[in-house]
Amino acid sequence: QLQASGGGLVQPGGSLRLSCAASGFTLERYATGWFRQAPGKEREWVSCVNSGVPRTYSADSVKGRFTISRDNAKSTVYLQMNSLKPEDTAVYYCAARLTAGCATQPGAYRKWGQGTLVTVSS
Repeated sequence: QLQASGGGLVQPGGSLRLSCAASGFTLERYATGWFRQAPGKEREWVSCVNSGVPRTYSADSVKGRFTISRDNAKSTVYLQMNSLKPEDTAVYYCAARLTAGCATQPGAYRKWGQGTLVTVSS
């Protein structure tokens, strides 16, 4: 299973680091992505990192502010979020797919974490 953590309340311009820890399987074999879902909106792809040689991809809305990375020894993927904006407020989910390459569609991912709430507000 996947366990997402690290959400919380932060002021605009602040930072948070989300973690996605895997148990029961080897996360490094999976492409791993982060999605988010704000109230009343569809789930939105945020960022993804390949398995194997770590190539990363991010949505235009977060490019330059969010960084995804993986620590294979800890079977964990991180999402470092800087310069947070109120529009980043959402429940953030991590997800994994048993293939090397990333995808932007939620349906491409088989394993999902439970979500962690990020609230950006003054």
